[in-house]
Amino acid sequence: MKRHANWLPAGLAILLFGCSNRPEQFILPDQVSDFSALYESNCAGCHGRDGNFGAARPLKDPLFLALIGKEKLRDVIAKGVPGTAMPAFAQNAGGGLTEQQITILAEQIEEHWSRPQEFVGIALPPYSTDLGDAKQGETVFHDYCSRCHGEDGLGGAEGGSVVNPAFLALVSNQSLRTTVIAGRADQGAPDLRSYSPGHAMTGQEVSDVVAWISAHRAFPGNGAKGGTNLP
Repeated sequence: MKRHANWLPAGLAILLFGCSNRPEQFILPDQVSDFSALYESNCAGCHGRDGNFGAARPLKDPLFLALIGKEKLRDVIAKGVPGTAMPAFAQNAGGGLTEQQITILAEQIEEHWSRPQEFVGIALPPYSTDLGDAKQGETVFHDYCSRCHGEDGLGGAEGGSVVNPAFLALVSNQSLRTTVIAGRADQGAPDLRSYSPGHAMTGQEVSDVVAWISAHRAFPGNGAKGGTNLP
């Protein structure tokens, strides 16, 4: 009887140890509601683990977030951007995220990285609008952009070519517009407030210079400027 009693504490210890190491409960993908988990699985690969230093535009950029706004940001996450590497994430558009998950991403990106107080009283150009006048855009380019990208846009000491056909084949007009306005803080590229000290680019100037740059997708007779019709 005494011998059996000696095994009792050991048996209880084994039982308790087993109970404390049960496998974690599995959560279905469409039930994940934690922002960090959603961002890591869906956004970090392109935009960087901390919203920065990824292949795609940084999301940890208060100017970009002020420009796009939460509703448009949510719309882009849900529907993607056709013709670019940005896919649609909404289930009704072929993605894997629920409406609630998309809302969590948009709201928490704003919550984590926007600083709206920095842009009070600053009139930013609209996020998206029609192209402007390409002829006027050439003058705008020389005034604001040539110092870094060269007189003809073929590249300079501080910036690469913006009229190279290979580059233009990879970017949409909206991407060009967004970069002209918001720059790329993670790459040291200035925004529209920094091109000419004391004089930010106007919305019309932004539209015009984007028209001039994008016109080089089909610039006949010069391979360096896009001798073929590229999308």
